[in-house]
Amino acid sequence: MDTVQKVKPANRLTAVSEYYFSRKCLEVAHMNAEGKDVVSLAIGSPDNPPSKETIEVLCTEARKASAHGYQPTRGIPELRAAMTNFYARFYGVSLNPDTEIQPLIGSKEGILHVTLAFCNPGDKILVPNPGYPTYTSLPTLLGVEVVYYNLKPENNWQPDFDELEKMDLTGVKMLWSNYPHMPTGAPALRSTYERLVDFARRHAIVVVNDNPYSFILNPKPMSLLQVEGAKELCVEFNSMSKSHNMPGWRVGMCVTNAEWTKWILKVKSNIDSGTFRALQLAAVQAFDNSDEWHRENNFATYDRRRRLAWQIMDTLRCQYDTDSVGMFVWGRIPDDYANVEDLTEKVLHEARVFLAPGFIFGSNGRRYIRISLCAKEEMMAEALRRIQAVFEK
Repeated sequence: MDTVQKVKPANRLTAVSEYYFSRKCLEVAHMNAEGKDVVSLAIGSPDNPPSKETIEVLCTEARKASAHGYQPTRGIPELRAAMTNFYARFYGVSLNPDTEIQPLIGSKEGILHVTLAFCNPGDKILVPNPGYPTYTSLPTLLGVEVVYYNLKPENNWQPDFDELEKMDLTGVKMLWSNYPHMPTGAPALRSTYERLVDFARRHAIVVVNDNPYSFILNPKPMSLLQVEGAKELCVEFNSMSKSHNMPGWRVGMCVTNAEWTKWILKVKSNIDSGTFRALQLAAVQAFDNSDEWHRENNFATYDRRRRLAWQIMDTLRCQYDTDSVGMFVWGRIPDDYANVEDLTEKVLHEARVFLAPGFIFGSNGRRYIRISLCAKEEMMAEALRRIQAVFEK
């Protein structure tokens, strides 16, 4: 037996699978290579560029000879100040830029840092079902036990606090929250935020609110930190990926009290180095985007696309909520399908449109599909035509 065959992977890899989109996108790539020209409405990656001014700053700063050295892990002062002003401008939340905000290389890495900062192997984390798969996979890799709490349509996909109170909370260190909710589009509610802060206070459980969708189709963005006392009990992530059309730039932030910020920085500083200076300064510029820019890019554009997504849902005979927000439309499939993949695979291989099956977000999503609004209107219209040609025969 050669050396490669003798070496075995870490035991933690047996507890997780390859990310669904990593595997499925390879299949779609093969279909495209065969000339099948699949329209992808599955992934939430904004397809429009950042503001012109943002790109100009990146280019200008990148040309400077002094821009290319290592940067502080805690972010340059200009970026922390811009993030602080962002929270004051849109959420009415006051922060200390020196002690209460930590820039991230995207909020996805923050899931790792926060879990490492607060949880030991064997601790428990409450994760929403349905919810973002990384809330489950990263703690699992770290030896933290995932305990699911239900989100259901009859409760508008908000937490059932009566059910939460009846759960065995022994060993629970953290609860993940995400509003506006991905994948369902349920909005952030002040009442939910207040109850989450109260839950954190009474049970000494850290509530982490992941808040990247607050600007999308939402005229009044909300933050968990608007609730009195939240900053001392909770952590909030935010991101420029969705709200500023910068998914590949990997600029996010973690907001909490000064003591917890120190803990998170201690982890982060041992894992990565600071972000490229030119990119940080460009992000500073992006935070200064006008209200008009946000109205067009985060509301008007997605509203036009959402109307096409509703037509796709109608064609597939799915039930959906027209009051949902965020960059996805979530629909319940008809009862005559045995499972959701009977529908999504038919759409993929006969209509050549890639939709996300809801089971990848948890068992409570097994009868749902998700349509991403991150495609040009002409592509969404083409997807609609293809699906109508197959399903309206």
